[in-house]
Amino acid sequence: MKRYEAKTLDAVLEQAAKDKKVEKEDLIYYTIEENPGGLFGIGKKIVIEAFVMSEVKDFIYDYLNKFFTGIGLKTEITVKQTDNHSFNVNLSSENNAILIGKAGQTMQSLATVVKTATNSEFKRKINVSIDINGYKEGRFEKLEQMVDRIAKTVVKTKVSARLGAMTSEERKVVHQYLSNFPKVRTESEGEGANRRLKIIYDDRKKSSKEGKENGNLKSRGDLEK
Repeated sequence: MKRYEAKTLDAVLEQAAKDKKVEKEDLIYYTIEENPGGLFGIGKKIVIEAFVMSEVKDFIYDYLNKFFTGIGLKTEITVKQTDNHSFNVNLSSENNAILIGKAGQTMQSLATVVKTATNSEFKRKINVSIDINGYKEGRFEKLEQMVDRIAKTVVKTKVSARLGAMTSEERKVVHQYLSNFPKVRTESEGEGANRRLKIIYDDRKKSSKEGKENGNLKSRGDLEK
C-alpha cells in the first residue's frame, strides 16, 4: 500500500484521494504514525497507508496472472467484487482438471493462498472465492441433491449421518441448504483436514416456512380473541 504524509488527517486524506482519483469516503486507511508536534505545531505530521477496493481487485488479478505466467499455464482470469470485502474469481485454463484437483482440493488451496496474500497486503480480512470454468456451481448443485437425499433418509430412519471430507465452502453450502430443512440440523466436528459434517435428526426442528405459517395462524387467532 502507498503511504501519504501531511500535517492533518483531513489534508492527508485529501492528498490520497486526489492521487487515487476517488472521493475521500472511498478510501480505506490505517494510521502509521501521528506526531502532534512541538510548540506552535512545529513538526506536526500524520502518516497513513491507504487503498481503495479497485486496487484489491487489481492485486488479485496481478497475483494470479504472475503465478500462471510463472508456471507456463495460459489462463483466463476474471475478478468481480461481490460486496464490500468479497471477490469472486473465475479461471479457465488449458488444463482445468489440474487446477481443480481431486474433489476441488487444488482449487481450494489456490483460493487460500490468494486470500492469505491479499489479506497480508491490505491488512484486513478480504474473502476470495475461486471457481474454475463453472466447476463449483455444478459441484454445489450435485452436493445439494446428495444432502437432500441423505437428510430425507435421516428423517425417515431417525439415525444421524456423517458426511465425507468437504472443503469449508462445501460445508457452508450444506449448512445453508439444510437450515430450512425440517427435522434435521447440521453440526461440524473435528479439526483441520479431519473436520466433518453430521446431519442430525431433530424432531423439534421446523422449516422456516412452517414457523412462519404457524406464526401467522397464531396472529389470526389472537385477532379473533
